Amino acid sequence: MTQLILASSSPRRKELLDQVNISYEIRKQHVDESKMTCRSPRAYVQTLAELKARSVPFSVDNEVIISADTVVSFEDHVLGKPKSRKEAFDMLSALSGNIHKVYTGVTIRSSEQETSFVEKTTVEFWPLTKDEINEYLDSEEPYDKAGGYGIQSIGAIFVKEIKGDYYNVVGLPLSRVVRSLRSYGIFPNLSQPEHKVTGN
Repeated sequence: MTQLILASSSPRRKELLDQVNISYEIRKQHVDESKMTCRSPRAYVQTLAELKARSVPFSVDNEVIISADTVVSFEDHVLGKPKSRKEAFDMLSALSGNIHKVYTGVTIRSSEQETSFVEKTTVEFWPLTKDEINEYLDSEEPYDKAGGYGIQSIGAIFVKEIKGDYYNVVGLPLSRVVRSLRSYGIFPNLSQPEHKVTGN
């Protein structure tokens, strides 16, 4: 039986795989993102997803590894996870009343094949006041999310319009991932959840 390995510690990606009842094991990847020098956000997430997937060794032949990376792009600038309150405030101030793009790169690999793709979603924010932004920052939610907001939680109230895959903004273009996994012999359990979560 083919075993899926999730090369990510992202709680959102775990939740999305759980949502479609796909069994998986968690195995941490080891990639230094600070050394990334790709010019475009599309190339950035694709390269990083590939590096993450390739950094995880196979334990047995029937394993399939999936990795992903998500960034927000605004005016050709890549916005990752904010490292401080000021950086988070600046990110949300820039996105306020504007349109930005969210890119997620995904790599799926086995010992015999590898698939990589990038999904793009366009998001428009309502204009935000300084008080709104500061109150949101008090929630501590922004600091582990690309672009400084979580569309699946409180940050949803900032979103005026979205074009593309909603789940791509959360961290994994779920429908496309499920369809891609089929060629590796991995299918969602449509009758009941039987996901396997091991490791940290």
